Amino acid sequence: MTTFEDILEEAGKFGRCQMRIVSIFCLVSVPFSFVYVGIVFQGFTPEHWCHDPGVSEIRERCGWSLQDARKATVPLMNSSTGVTYSQCQKLDMDWNATGLTCDNPESELTQAQLSTLPMTVCSDGWEYDYEGRQSFVTEFDLVCEDAWYVDMFQAALGVGFLVGSIAIGYMADKYGRMKSFLMTNFFIGVTGILVATSPNYIALLVFRVLFGFGVKGGWMTGYVLITELVGVEYRRMVGVIYQMFFSLGILILPLLAYFIPNWRWLQVLFTIPYICFLTYYWFIPESPRWLLSQNKRNEAMEITKAIAKENKKTLSKIIETITDENPDSTSTASFMDLFRTSKLRKFTFILSFNWFTSAVVYQGLIMRLGILGGNVYVDFLISGIVELPAAFLILITIERIGRRLPFATANFVAGAACLITAFIPNSMFWLKSAVACVGRLGITMAFEMVVFVNTELYPTVIRNLGVSACSTLCDIGGIVAPFLLYRLAVIWLELPLIIFGALAFVAGGLVLLLPETKGVPLPETIDDIECPNRNKENQLKSQQLENLLPSDVTSNKEVTAV
Repeated sequence: MTTFEDILEEAGKFGRCQMRIVSIFCLVSVPFSFVYVGIVFQGFTPEHWCHDPGVSEIRERCGWSLQDARKATVPLMNSSTGVTYSQCQKLDMDWNATGLTCDNPESELTQAQLSTLPMTVCSDGWEYDYEGRQSFVTEFDLVCEDAWYVDMFQAALGVGFLVGSIAIGYMADKYGRMKSFLMTNFFIGVTGILVATSPNYIALLVFRVLFGFGVKGGWMTGYVLITELVGVEYRRMVGVIYQMFFSLGILILPLLAYFIPNWRWLQVLFTIPYICFLTYYWFIPESPRWLLSQNKRNEAMEITKAIAKENKKTLSKIIETITDENPDSTSTASFMDLFRTSKLRKFTFILSFNWFTSAVVYQGLIMRLGILGGNVYVDFLISGIVELPAAFLILITIERIGRRLPFATANFVAGAACLITAFIPNSMFWLKSAVACVGRLGITMAFEMVVFVNTELYPTVIRNLGVSACSTLCDIGGIVAPFLLYRLAVIWLELPLIIFGALAFVAGGLVLLLPETKGVPLPETIDDIECPNRNKENQLKSQQLENLLPSDVTSNKEVTAV
């Protein structure tokens, strides 16, 4: 019995063909990062205060700036971030009857006098210190009692991710990786434009759910496909590179947001790459592993021959005996397969919790940049640069140490950094920022590692479903994260960091219960999960048999130790 892993020995485990496919598919991660954390710019909440027609009339007559008018007419109030100008209430008075002059607005009424005057709600809208730019927050006035609607924007994306991951994961296991990927990108293109043209906020949320439905599932399908096309020793590299392009997108995003000040046009820019990905129909083949799992042996052979040809390799007649080891390969993957055995149940629980934690902490730390009051473009860029070393640290550590210890350590580092940052005083700004960056680096490593560890632990027939199902907890984390951050920050700005730290420590402890997957072939069957030594025994017997054969029979076969 010859498996696809054996065929890759001859066709090339990471030749020119796989390099081309991986390079093309890595581009999928760039717009995914735009969608994932674009709320920082699309939903940015600038400094705001109540609009008062009387104040606007005086400001226009006197030629004051918005800041001058705010200093003269808006009282200071205590908040979770300190003393700030009132954002949700205005002074209940007729400004035309106050005798306010144009010469020196700051000296007319002191803050002590303003704080004693009666207050009322913002009945005439808001003023925004966001000249020349527009987020959906400023367009739809989503501040004060309507601020939680901003949370719903990101939560809606998480709902789409949640449903789409399961549905598209199932579709990819049943109908194929490439068919699912192409249909998904067509759907993303349509719904992405609908998001950009939403006439009101309710329509925006509905289209945002549909948009998220396709984005996450398409990204996961691409990850599974490139993992299935390369040899075991290259899985870690392609997985990390695939996610490194996500970090590259994080670096590009603030530059795009700076030069494109309107959230609608920014959404159009997020969508265009997905329309371009439809051209992959002519460049990317279906996964031979999936074809074998569906008993489509002839198609798998043709694609494998094409891979070998592009890699300038010659296949022996061993390809004619290629088959799938899974006796249940013709059956449709079922959600209950993820809980069929005790080990699968343990894997599913631990990986799901780590997906949840990674999403909550990662998104929380990024969205937190939008409420700290600094230059959001510079802060976002600097924090994005911190992510880049994560990929190199992963490649260095998993090559020498393995998966489990670096994975757990990354969670522990993220948790400790979050807890320490929460208790560093604001006066020590640079130290606080540096420790927070260490936390960002740790959770980025954990997030990148959970993806390929998840892929390595499940057998071929349920691999895509397993990754998609476990990652649904990531989507639930994405739903929870904005509420956790924005609502708790109202109580105490650092309170979310305490929650993030606790979650990361628990996740790191659970990772230590997983088996090591370094150098272990991808499991083909569920039995391989329960009896992981069986593949090693079969490989040993095969090598022993080859040693007994005449040298001219095996001379044309490149043998690579795994």
